[in-house]
Amino acid sequence: MGGAVSYDEITYEVSDGIATITLNRPARLNAFTLEMAHELVAAFDEVDADDSVRVVVVTGAGRGFCAGADLERGAGTFDKNAIGEVKGFGEIDGVPRDAGGAVALRIAACKKVVIGAFNGPAVGVGVTMSLPMDIRIASENAKFGFVFARRGILLEAASSWFLPRIVGISQAMEWVATGRVFDAAEARAGGLVSRVVPPDELIPAATAIAREVADNTSAVSVAVSRQVLWGMLGSPTPWDAHRADSSALLQLGAGKDAMEGVMAFLEKRAPAFPGRVSVDYPDGVPPFPGTPRAGGPVRS
Repeated sequence: MGGAVSYDEITYEVSDGIATITLNRPARLNAFTLEMAHELVAAFDEVDADDSVRVVVVTGAGRGFCAGADLERGAGTFDKNAIGEVKGFGEIDGVPRDAGGAVALRIAACKKVVIGAFNGPAVGVGVTMSLPMDIRIASENAKFGFVFARRGILLEAASSWFLPRIVGISQAMEWVATGRVFDAAEARAGGLVSRVVPPDELIPAATAIAREVADNTSAVSVAVSRQVLWGMLGSPTPWDAHRADSSALLQLGAGKDAMEGVMAFLEKRAPAFPGRVSVDYPDGVPPFPGTPRAGGPVRS
């Protein structure tokens, strides 16, 4: 159950500033469905609507993170007309939107830090939808695969934009062109995840990172930083960053969180930042173009 929404294929829990979203179809290794896509988008809507949530941890129930698209429909699995995905998230340029892309772009638009905790296999959309997450850590049991060429389709979830920016074009092409499944150590070496830990240390490691954010930083500062960092990946010039920095610094520097941050430092105490993302996010800071309407006209 979530805070305001009932979920069937995920769980949503909030505790002490940390929201945990768990993909919850363990009997099918949390295979991705259209219903799961809608529930994930709704959960991230809850995250952004709740100022008490500082960090999101996304993981999977059971022994898998997400085994990719549920293939139980057989040969017609990826026929969007056949599976009704036309009715899923509207259209973009006259064709039905990719459900994985709708999830990925909703995560990209989030104003809270998102940590992916891979407890097991993450294949196909199970890994591509995680690319807009800010921090990815893996259990030693995790495996990854961009297997699309082995299924006769192509990488989705806007991952042709995200993946090369995260791991570089050469590594991205090797994984995508071969479609092979690889282990957590290779994912770490290639830059897909930032650390690999024993299985029983995965959630504690993710929680420790989340606590560092929730306990020590300004929610507004983190929200602005997240949007600007991702947004500048597509900018052709540092002047775009300079423009956004100048505008945000003018507003944040005169705000209550900056005052509290300085006084906490001078008084040698933990800060208690009063700012709220919903009301104190500065004007004029361009959001990362990851809203549901990014990329062209979308019609429901």
